[in-house]
Amino acid sequence: MTKAEVILWSSLRGKQLSGLKFRRQHPLGPYVVDFFCASHRLAVEVDGGVHDDADRAYRDADRDSWIRARAIRLLRIPNDLVLDNLRAATRLIERVALQPVVYPEARGDGSPVHPAPQGPPPPAGED
Repeated sequence: MTKAEVILWSSLRGKQLSGLKFRRQHPLGPYVVDFFCASHRLAVEVDGGVHDDADRAYRDADRDSWIRARAIRLLRIPNDLVLDNLRAATRLIERVALQPVVYPEARGDGSPVHPAPQGPPPPAGED
């Protein structure tokens, strides 16, 4: 585990985050995700600079598609967010995990199962 993963794990383990049970280094088919909450079908990846590489970004996109095709939400969090603002990172994870999941079959519009949230997490106190 990277330094950011170790720090984040210290806040996720033991159901510390809203009672959510996370597993670390969890296998999903041919892949291993950094953290996984089975009850909320949420995979969390902590990404460092290596993910900025064009070849790596292409492989990440394939991996993300495979995971999302199985109705698993995927949240990518930059290493820097975890290292610089752990509270914001955990609040983002909590917000995504606890929001309702809308399945395309229910909406009938063919939209993704659950698009990843865009932009930075809201500042503290704006929930």
